[in-house]
Amino acid sequence: MKRMTLTQHFAELRRRILWTVAFFAVGFVLGWVGAPQLLQFLTRPLFSVWAGGELLYTGLTDGLMIQFSLATMVGLMVMAPVALYHIWAYVAPGLRVGERRVVWPILVMSPILFITGAAFAFYILFPFAFRFFIELNLASSVPTVLMPAVRDYLGFAIGMLKIFGIAFQLPLIMVLLNRIGILDRAAVLRMRRYAIVIIVIVAAILTPPDVVSQILLALPMWGLFETGLIFMRRDGDQNSLRRP
Repeated sequence: MKRMTLTQHFAELRRRILWTVAFFAVGFVLGWVGAPQLLQFLTRPLFSVWAGGELLYTGLTDGLMIQFSLATMVGLMVMAPVALYHIWAYVAPGLRVGERRVVWPILVMSPILFITGAAFAFYILFPFAFRFFIELNLASSVPTVLMPAVRDYLGFAIGMLKIFGIAFQLPLIMVLLNRIGILDRAAVLRMRRYAIVIIVIVAAILTPPDVVSQILLALPMWGLFETGLIFMRRDGDQNSLRRP
C-alpha cells in the first residue's frame, strides 16, 4: 500500500469533510422545502388519538424556528450515512484485517438499529403515551383547555425518537466491547439479573411516567440485550481485533 504524506492525509480529510458538508446542505434544503409535510408527519401519532386537537404557536418566530429545526434535522439525517462512509473510507486503510472485520458491520448496523428504534417509538410507543397524557389532562378536576405548544411537542417527540434510536444500539456496544476484550461474555451472563434491573430503571427514567411506556422501552431493550449475548464471543475467543 502506498504511503501518504501528512499533507496528503490532510488533503484527503478536507475533501471528505467537504463532501459531508455538501450532503448536509442538500439535506437542509430538502428539509426546508419539505418542513410542512414533515411537521404533519411528526404530529400524526398525536392527532390519531386526539381527534379535533390543536397545537399552539406561542411566538411570532415559532414558525421560522420550527422550520429551521426540521431542516437541520433532515440535513443531519442525510449527512449521517455519508459521514459514516467517509470515516470508514479514511481509517480503513490503516486497520488490520481483524479490525476491519469488526468495525464495518458496526458502521452498517448502527444506523439501521437507530432507525428501527425510532420507528418503534413513533409507531408503537407514541399512540399509547399520547393517549395517556391527553386523558390525564382532560380528566382534570378543574376546567381545562388542552393546547400544547408546537415547539414543546416537537422537542418531546424528537427527543424520544433519539432516545429509542440510541437505546437500540445496545447489542452493538456489547459486541464491540466483547471483541476488543473489555467485556467478557461469562461475566455478562453472571450479571444478567442485575442488567435486567438496570434496563428497567433506565426505561423508567427515559420514558414518560406511565407504566405502558416504560414497558415498551424495557422489553425491546431486554431483547436487544439477549441478542447482544448471542453474538458475543465466548471466553478465550474474543480478541478478534488482535488477529492479523
